[in-house]
This record gives sequence, C-alpha cells and structure tokens, in this order.
Amino acid sequence: MYLKRDQTNMSKLWIGVQQNRFVDDAGRHVILRGLNVGGDTKVPYPDGGTHHPSDFADHRTVSFVGRPFPLDEADTHFGRIAGWGFNVMRLLVNWEAVEHAGPGLYDRDFIEHIGQLCERAQAFGLSIFIDFHQDVWSRMSGGSGAPGWVFEKLGMDFRKFDAAGAAHVMQHRYDYSSPVLRQEDRYPMMSWALNYLMPVNGIVWTAFFAGATLTPQWLIDGRNVQDYLQQHYFGAVRAMAERVRDLPNVLGFDSLNEPGQGWIGQRLSGSPQEESTFGPPALRQAPAWTPLDGLKVARGLSVSLPVVTGTTPDGKAVRTQLPVNPGRVSIWLPGVADPFEQAGAWKLEDGQAVALDEDFFCRGPQGPLRLDRDCMAPFFNGVARTIREVRPDWLLFAEINPHSIIRGGTFPAGMPAATVNASHWYDIVLLWSKRFDAAMTDAQRKELKERYRFQLGYLRSLGQRLNGGAPTLIGEFGIPYDVNDGASFRRWAQGERGADVWEAQSQALALTYEVLDELLLSSTQWNYTASNRNDLRIGDGWNQEDLSVYSDDQRSAEHGRDGGRAVEGFCRPYVRCTQGVLSLMRYDAAAGSYTLEFAADPAIDAPTEVFVPAGLGAVSVESSVAVEWQHDAGAQRLSIRAAQTGPLKVTLCFGGDAAVQSRGQS
Repeated sequence: MYLKRDQTNMSKLWIGVQQNRFVDDAGRHVILRGLNVGGDTKVPYPDGGTHHPSDFADHRTVSFVGRPFPLDEADTHFGRIAGWGFNVMRLLVNWEAVEHAGPGLYDRDFIEHIGQLCERAQAFGLSIFIDFHQDVWSRMSGGSGAPGWVFEKLGMDFRKFDAAGAAHVMQHRYDYSSPVLRQEDRYPMMSWALNYLMPVNGIVWTAFFAGATLTPQWLIDGRNVQDYLQQHYFGAVRAMAERVRDLPNVLGFDSLNEPGQGWIGQRLSGSPQEESTFGPPALRQAPAWTPLDGLKVARGLSVSLPVVTGTTPDGKAVRTQLPVNPGRVSIWLPGVADPFEQAGAWKLEDGQAVALDEDFFCRGPQGPLRLDRDCMAPFFNGVARTIREVRPDWLLFAEINPHSIIRGGTFPAGMPAATVNASHWYDIVLLWSKRFDAAMTDAQRKELKERYRFQLGYLRSLGQRLNGGAPTLIGEFGIPYDVNDGASFRRWAQGERGADVWEAQSQALALTYEVLDELLLSSTQWNYTASNRNDLRIGDGWNQEDLSVYSDDQRSAEHGRDGGRAVEGFCRPYVRCTQGVLSLMRYDAAAGSYTLEFAADPAIDAPTEVFVPAGLGAVSVESSVAVEWQHDAGAQRLSIRAAQTGPLKVTLCFGGDAAVQSRGQS
C-alpha cells in the first residue's frame, strides 16, 4: 500500500493509463510522440562535454544548472519541439546532477531549474516524464549517472581505472591535442558500451542490485552496500519529485536508464562472455571477461583476455590474446579489501588467483539468483514507492537491460500498478556501422522494414504481458546523424541547404515511424541536444555520439528548419488523441494522404485530433460516415468529431487547392 498524501493542491494529470493504452482526462486514446531532452544533460554545464579534457577532480563542485538549456532559452526550444508536432518529452536528469556535492547534499538550484523548465513546458502543451539517466554507471567510468563520491564510499579509486584497464574513458584515451577528430585506434566510436563488460561496472552493478545477497558483510556507514546505494538513488529521485509534484504535465518517472547487470547469474571463471551472433562486430569481438578476470584486474593483477578479431573464409573464429593491467594497478583504495574475496568467492594465494566458489554470483535467497525476480522486481517497486509517496497517481516508466531483452528477458512478476513498458530499441547495425544507403531498392527497404516490425513488435509484446496489459512507449530510438563518414556535415559546411543534405537520415527515421504507426506505439526519439555541433569531435557533447534532431550549427531561418536535421523524417502526421479507440494510422508521403481508423465513441466529449504539419498545405477529409471536422492551420491541428458510435475510417488528403475550406462535414 502506497502512502497517500493530501492532493488538495494537485491538478489532475493530463494523461493516465487504461490497460495497454494511454488515455487523457476526457477518455480519449492518446499517442505520445516526443523526444529525449537532451543528450548533453549527461555532463555538467557549460563546459562538461567529453570534447573537453577532464580528470574529474572537481566532481563535488560541478553544476548541471543550464542543462538541457538555460531558462531564458526554454521557450525557444519548447516552441520548436512543439512546432514539430511532439507532445511529450523524456526529460533527462541524473543522480550526479542532484547529489554531486556529497551524500544527502542536494543541489537545490538544479532541482529548481528543472522544476521551472517543467512549468514552462506546460505552456506548449508538452507532457513530461523525468528520466534519471545513467550509462555505464558514471562519468568517471566512461558514461554518466552516479556521483564521484559514490566510488569513494565503495572503496574504489576512479583515478586508477584507466591505468588498470578497468574502464574505457574518453577523457583518458582521447588525444585532445591532435587535429584528428575520430581516433579509432585510441577511442573507437561507441566503445563506451563495452564498459559494461569491464571490472568497474561488474563491481558496482553487482553491488547495486545484489549486494545484500552476495556480500552481506559489505557495509557503508553501517548499511549494506546495496541498501546504501539504492537508498541514496531513491533519495535523489524523491528530492526531484517533491519539486514537480503539483504539475499536471509531469506524468511520472523513468525507473533508471538501461540498468546494468554486473556479474549476476554468471559463473566465476567458467563462463566468459558468450560470443553472440546478434549485433555488431564491435560487440561480438569484445574481450571475453569472466567475473574472476574482472576481480583480478581490480585487485591489481594482470590478465590475458581472449578476443575474436575476425573469421576465416570457412567461418571459424580468429582469436588473439589481449593483455590487461600489465602495470598491476589496483583500483581499490589503500587499506580496502575486495568485498567479493572477503565473501569467499575467490582468494589470492602466493600471488595467484584461486577460485573458491564457481557459483558465487549464481546463488540467491530462493535457490538460483534470478535478476528479474530477486533484483529488478524489488527495485521497480522501490522506485514506484518512492515517487508515489510524493504523488500517488504518477506513472512508472520501467526499463530492463536491453541485452537482457535480447536473451529473452522480460519484466518480472509483481510489477507496480500503472507501469509503462518504456523499453528501448535501435537498429543496432545502423548504430554501430553508421551506414545507411538512401538508394536502397524497394526489396531491400521492405526487408529492413520487416526486421524493424519484428523487433518493435516483440518489445510491444513485453507490454502486453506486463500486469496483464500495459502501454508501451519506446523510450529511446534514433539514428546517428554522422552516418556515411559525416557526409551530411561536409555538404552543410560547403553551403548546401536542401532537404537532400539529410536524405539518408530522413529515410531511416521515416522507416522507423512507419512501423511505430503500424504498431500504434508511443515513443520518445533520442534525442534533442541544444548544444549539438555538426562536428565529428563534438556531436551531442558525450563520447562523440551524434543523434540529435537539432544542431545549433544550423540554427538560422535561411533554410526554414530552425536547426532541425532530417525534419522530413520525423515531422509527419499522427493521431494525438482519438474520440474512441484507435486501430489504424498510416501516412503515405508519396500519395499525400493519411488514413486513420477507430471505434468512435460520441460519449467522449472531445474530438479526435491529428497533427498536420504546416508544410503539407491544404487538407481535405473523406470519411466512411458523417463527421464534423475543422482544420486549424496555425495550430497544425485537424479536429474530427463523430456523432455515431462504431467503426470509422477517415482519410486526409494534403496539398490540394488552398481555397479548400478549413471547416466542414464529410
């Protein structure tokens, strides 16, 4: 039972859930379509981007006030986002931004900054759910998320991570004095993701989710490590929740972005990282770490890891060995004993590692240790309890680890009520290869679309099984704008301004949105970065990623896009809310038409609303039964009101005679 608080000052949320659908306060079926805002929120403001060198010595005094953009710029950005038709934002914050100064020391200026941004978003009709974001735990371990002082509490020295080979951090690997923008030999693109396999992430995620079970003697300030970490995380979430509790456009909170799994469920030394036929070569050919390898490196021992470097003509793997930590650097602070060694997993004997318990990371309180039942279910309920003690009607946007999904993982039993399946999806081949052929054949495009449909359909099925049926909102998807070796950037720099500069990106996005439409899925695209640069060194300001729909490098009126990149791919018609239950929506850009079908319910005293981009021109309406409709070109909205119960099919045609009336019956 969640603690209920007085809601006298609370306005009713704009959006709620009804089994597998979002519904608004009028009872209409709602499609949420939006953006992650923004990619540079992972780093301090204004000069915290990974294109700036740093040793993280200032981690207690940094500030994130100004992310995702300063308050005096908010209306411009929100107006642009709403003008493209989006109605929701997954608003990024992180644990470090809230609690960087030390345990329990919350940055009230940052919390207030985010609160005021949420208030301003209301004026633009933008709903928000707040995402406490992380990637591979922390900036100090190559990603974003947790404050630096957490490592100190764990007894780890983040200054030693690079020397030990325990994490892959751009600020340590990249040569900032070199004119070479992409340094694949030093810091390969997307290599941050490999940190999940390395010792630092193995230790911290195992402690975060299973410390009470595996290392009950590991105490921080008198509490078990798992309880200590989770309670501080929940405390930061609660501090933010208290500020935005009265805002009706704040729908709830994300549980935690793409949580890691550590070594949970792995044998100590007998099961190195499985080679996978799924995904890009960069993942399939990653060094094969075992938990014991990770513990040895953390302790200051050197190891040699098997690496698949390719395949022979007959398909056999070509392997080599990668030496790690030849300098024998320990990442534990002086006087700190390895908690896993203390718990009996292994020991160091005469300078050699000896495995004592191969099943150490596999043994749970109820038999085999299960990530879903024993780790994720209590965590999801802990997040829900935290936010609903502040506001009982908030939605929980829940995520499980994407790699777990690939291996067949699902949401655990016993999920909190009013949970949304907020799983993530990317075209992994495109994301890692950064290649997209805009001139592909129709057959190739059909094959690619079928793959997208299968994968996104599978994610939707996770929601259909969650609590007997829950809405699915694809919390992240997107495309790299630096595809094809940054060809679009070069064309832009040379003065080209037409839509064809971004043709490859537009096609890739349009293909994804076609499938989202077919599956009636809500979504928040990754991402909108206010500081983005069309620059291979900078991009979104974080580890050379570049997936922003906006770039400040091209913010000008001369080309009519006001900073937008590949606008044609994502600014497209869709049904925002339906006077009944939506069953089909389809946009045919080539034919200039949009079709929707739904079960009309005149008892709902609000019309169906379709976003119609201004650039499509005049609109005409054809309907299977009589409806009243009105097109407000300024608001980019077409409203349809049905008076008859039952199935209804409506087709919108664009680009006709400008003299076509904006109000009528069909």
